[in-house]
Formats: sequence, C-alpha cells, structure tokens
Amino acid sequence: MTSHDPARTAHLQIHLCVLLWGFTAILGKLITLAALPLVWWRMLLVVAALLLVPRVWRGLRAMPARLMLAYAGVGVLVALHWLTFYGAIKLANASVAATCMALATVFTALVEPRLANRRFSRTELLLGIAVLPGVAMVVGGLSPDMRIGVAVGALSSLFVAFFASLNKRLVQHADPLTVTTVELGAGTVALTLLAPAMPWIFPAFAGDLLVLPSTGDAGWLLLLAFACTLFPFALSLVALRHISAFTAQMAVNLEPVYAIVLAMLLLGEQHELTGLFYAGVAIILMAVFAHPLLQRPRRIDHVEVLGTSEAKRIGD
Repeated sequence: MTSHDPARTAHLQIHLCVLLWGFTAILGKLITLAALPLVWWRMLLVVAALLLVPRVWRGLRAMPARLMLAYAGVGVLVALHWLTFYGAIKLANASVAATCMALATVFTALVEPRLANRRFSRTELLLGIAVLPGVAMVVGGLSPDMRIGVAVGALSSLFVAFFASLNKRLVQHADPLTVTTVELGAGTVALTLLAPAMPWIFPAFAGDLLVLPSTGDAGWLLLLAFACTLFPFALSLVALRHISAFTAQMAVNLEPVYAIVLAMLLLGEQHELTGLFYAGVAIILMAVFAHPLLQRPRRIDHVEVLGTSEAKRIGD
C-alpha cells in the first residue's frame, strides 16, 4: 500500500474527523457560556457559514416546502440533542457526556426499526441489554452531584436516536449540505423561541442570547463551529467515498475514547472519576464496538448525520 493510496488517506481523514469531534466535549467544558447560548452560537455560526455556499442556496430553492418542514422538525431534535449534550457537560464533565453518547447506538437499535422502516434486530436488543450493567457502574462511580449529568446525557443520546433515524428516512431527497443548513437553521430558531421559557424549564441551561460572548469564549466558539463541525463534516464527505461503512463505524465508535482521553490530558478529569466509572465505560464501549462486528456492512447514504451529532452512527 503506497502513501498515495486513497483508502489509506481516507482512513487518516476519518480518524482526524473523529478526533475533532472528540474535542467538542472539551470545548463545551472550556466555554463558560451556559448550555443554551453555547448551542445557539454554535448553530448560528455554522448556518451563517453554510449560507455563503452557492450550492446550499440552489438546494434550498429546489427543496419542496413539505420536505423543508420535515427537515426543520428534525433540526429541532438536533438542537435539543446539542442542548442536553452540553448541559450534561456543565452538570457533570466532558467524560460523562462522552460516555452517555455511546448509548446512542443502543437507543437507535430500538427506535430506528419504527422510524426508518427496517426490521427489528434481536442482536441489537441484546447489545442494548449488555450495556445496562456498564451504565449502572458509570453512575455508581460518580459523586451524587454529577449523576444528574448522566440522566441529561442519556436524554441527549435518545435525541440522537430519533433524529438519526428520521434523517435516514429522509436523506435521499436532498443535498447533505442543504439538509444541514435547514436543520441547524431550524434549530437556531427553536432555541431562540425557547430561550425566554428556559429559566422556568431548566434554569441550569438558561442564558442570555443577546449578550456577546467574551473574547475567550468567542475564540472557543469559532473553533467549535468551524474546526470541530464544518471542517470535519466536509472532510468526512471526502473520506467516505473510499472506505466501507464497517470501517467508518469502527472509527466513529472511537469518539468517546478520544473524548475521555482528551479530558484526562487537558482537563485532568481522571481526578474526578473512580475506577468503577472507567470499568462501566469499558463495558459500554465493548457493546458499541461489537455492534458493527455483528452486523452486515451496508452502504453509507446519510452522511449529513455526521454534521449534527456528537455520536455519529453512520454505518447503517
């Protein structure tokens, strides 16, 4: 295999994407904004950048109103996923939030058969059951004040299951970049409307959207929006032309591992967590990695999910 082999290059590209996605949890911890304004700014920046792409405008003009409304509904779920993901980081830490994202594969196994019209898999159900002891150990390995973060993180991964399954059902009808623009645009609008009620719904997430971020937060937000969202999204579109669904799934399953290792190296979170927590993480990850090993590789045809999730189950 030469250094110019497309498959080898694609392997490196997809792992770079996964590493960058792993940094989203770290940046969520470094940004001092509450979860709501953090997600609002991230979505707004990405949408603003995508609207500079002529291909997106052509796609928007060609998209039927009914289909645009469907994608907008999915975008609201994406916004709720990101809101609860960063909420879990604020309520616990980056390692806990990343671990909860590994549960998305389990929830998708239960949700996708109904939403995407595919057969129910007993193997996936068994893998889901196998994860439960790991979840119990993760919760047991945390201080009581961090356990609410697990509940919020699990809710976030449930939102992933719903929007990923709906995207799979709808994906063939529009250009991926256009879909991402509609979904994140709708998510931005939804969060704007939700903001006034957030202090009463979940005060820990609330924050003023009209206050400009500090210089430090602005820098981290720009990295989050462009280096950890737009760039890996575009790079993944290139890489997925040359690797199988199985290979991509195995790489993406490393994201919680990358995030936890980065949290240890950059944030020192290993001092906040116990051996029981990491034992639980190991059980969860074994089940997640077993998933692509036990299923038949299929074609990747819903790549826009990569741009909107911290837990990208792309090998369906």
